Amino acid sequence: MHNLGFALEGAWKVLLAGVLLGAGLPILFALGVRALAYGAGGDAEPGAPGRAARPIGTAAGYLLFGIVVLGVLLGIAFIVAGGFGKTLSFQHVYPAIVDK
Repeated sequence: MHNLGFALEGAWKVLLAGVLLGAGLPILFALGVRALAYGAGGDAEPGAPGRAARPIGTAAGYLLFGIVVLGVLLGIAFIVAGGFGKTLSFQHVYPAIVDK
């Protein structure tokens, strides 16, 4: 029974990472596109033709795109660090490539 607990704990972590990285980044990208449409106003937003531009929507869209780009860059850094026999560490809050 003890080994089953370890297996379920590992499966839960893999599932969470898959949802966050596999579906989370595309969802954030889609929300960024929607926020830009909201920010542009006019005919860009479905169901609300002729509305005025909203700068908060544009800012939110760019913020969401920034988060997506950061996630992609961290993923690339993780892969490259592993190729050099190193690992990505968040020990000091910001990411750093360190020896294993």
